[in-house]
Amino acid sequence: MKRGLEKIAPRFKLWLESGKTASVFGDGKWRLLNAINQTGSLSAAAEKLGISYRKAWGDIRNAEGALKVKLLDRHRGGKEGGRTRLTEEGKRWLREYGRFQAAVDKAVRAGYQDWLGRMQTAREGTAGEKGA
Repeated sequence: MKRGLEKIAPRFKLWLESGKTASVFGDGKWRLLNAINQTGSLSAAAEKLGISYRKAWGDIRNAEGALKVKLLDRHRGGKEGGRTRLTEEGKRWLREYGRFQAAVDKAVRAGYQDWLGRMQTAREGTAGEKGA
């Protein structure tokens, strides 16, 4: 049994929610902040992620409203074009949520390895009972 389970890995979706907002912040909003940080543009970030500008802007507004923080500093176009940058709070959310996600992933993988070991021990015990 262990050989088959070694090819299987746990996966999970992680997000933060409140009583008022179903998805305050999660992987999608984290990826959006990351793409904005890389591209300097909300529209370029949305395009990179394959989502509409309207959805991207709505997700940011919803997160800012629920978190009570400003995540983006936006400057409309002009001669030099527009730009979007993460605020210091936005950078902090990008960095710290990434760390939180990594910590949860590490805990899930450790829990899975523990479970996998118990499954193998139980299987070996059952196999020994059959041979008796």
